[in-house]
Amino acid sequence: MKLHILLFALQHLDANAFLSSPTNEINHAGTTTMYAQQQSLYYAAAGAPSVNMDKYNLPLERSINEWTAVVQAESSMQSSGIFLRAKDKELFVDTLQFAVRREGGLGLLLTEIAGGREDGVGITIIEEVLAGGNAERSGIVAGDSIVALTVASTDENGMNVNEMRIDVATECLGYDATIDALTSLPPPASAEDEVTLTVKRIRKQPKVNVKLQYPPYLDEPDVSIELFAGENLRRAMLTRGIKLNDKLAERFDSGGSGDCGSDGTCATCVVGVTKGKDLLSPMGQQEEQILKKKPRWRMACKAVVGYGMTEGEMTLQVSPRQWEI
Repeated sequence: MKLHILLFALQHLDANAFLSSPTNEINHAGTTTMYAQQQSLYYAAAGAPSVNMDKYNLPLERSINEWTAVVQAESSMQSSGIFLRAKDKELFVDTLQFAVRREGGLGLLLTEIAGGREDGVGITIIEEVLAGGNAERSGIVAGDSIVALTVASTDENGMNVNEMRIDVATECLGYDATIDALTSLPPPASAEDEVTLTVKRIRKQPKVNVKLQYPPYLDEPDVSIELFAGENLRRAMLTRGIKLNDKLAERFDSGGSGDCGSDGTCATCVVGVTKGKDLLSPMGQQEEQILKKKPRWRMACKAVVGYGMTEGEMTLQVSPRQWEI
């Protein structure tokens, strides 16, 4: 099997600069299934993207500077190991999968941006997608880091058909270890054989600019805040010091003081949406029933901004019932 994979030494970093703590183990626990689950969980709040996410991609030079890695203990969502992260909190790491034909090589140039360790730990990214190569129109872009490889084959023995799948994890490996993983795959059985590449890509987090307006009698100036797609509106506003407990709101639960704690029953956190309603997640059945007479109101506790990973501008009226005084 011929691999069109070359090393271009763009940048070499001290491995200790990107590891949270030293480790002598290379992470081989990841699988394509795990990465698919991680991606699904990430988009769970904002919903499936309704825009072309490539608009949030970074240029290669910035990707090189933003890649880092962390050592993470085992959790319910992820196995223990070393995982790629973005340095800037306004960026996120997306997980994508692409099928590339194997015969004739992948057509990718790799570069190690951190490594040199005896245990093979490092960060290797795609420096260039070669014109005319198998990966040219796959969707892979420069700056991506290959984190897993999957090949599948079928073995027919009479009436029995056996499917074999091989997963190889490559996240946070140096150049040499990445090449070793690639060459460990069995040779293609035919010219049509493909390998599924799971890659991680740094992207900008979509933002929503929100203008908050207070009831006129309060004589308060408008306030502008910036929220990330996928944030719960109530939680995001409270963490930014915006008071939402409308004392005049008609309660729909059993009554009492204070709010219901995001259960969507008291309606004390409602806001009036005068611009950008399409940037919020759709109403659930309970919220729609409670607010059926107020079509421009939303329960902040049940609304997610930037739904579908969209960007835009919103204008909200805080404590909308007090605007009726």
